[in-house]
Amino acid sequence: MSGVEVAGIIVAVFWAILISFLAVALVRLAQVLRATTKLVSEVTDQAVPLLADASSTVRSARTQLDRVDAIASDVQEVTSNASALSSTVATAFGGPLVKVAAFGYGVRKALGKGDAGTSGGVPPKASRRTRSDGGGRTVIVGRTVPAARRRKQKD
Repeated sequence: MSGVEVAGIIVAVFWAILISFLAVALVRLAQVLRATTKLVSEVTDQAVPLLADASSTVRSARTQLDRVDAIASDVQEVTSNASALSSTVATAFGGPLVKVAAFGYGVRKALGKGDAGTSGGVPPKASRRTRSDGGGRTVIVGRTVPAARRRKQKD
């Protein structure tokens, strides 16, 4: 065997090994493509019902939002009606009631029967009576002493 024949055998073995590697790679690539095709078909089979459910959920949500919108507009209308009613009632009855109250106050004041000028339920100055309790303190009848002053007086 000459050098050329040995070189030819080495090249042939090299090409055989290269072709074998390429064949193995192509077989594995074919397996990956088959698995990918199967996975895509399974995902498609599962995605179609999910998309149908999502579509029906969106339709239902839109219907509910339409109902809520109708309710909100009704509430707004009721609120404006209640506001108009309260202003009407205030206009219709507020002025006359104030006038009646003022008239009653004027009549009481004119007849002198009301204690409209006093505050806090204290009798007018002319009707205050005082008495001494023997201990040097003066008691005003008809008036209570605040709790803080009572504690100071006891000490």
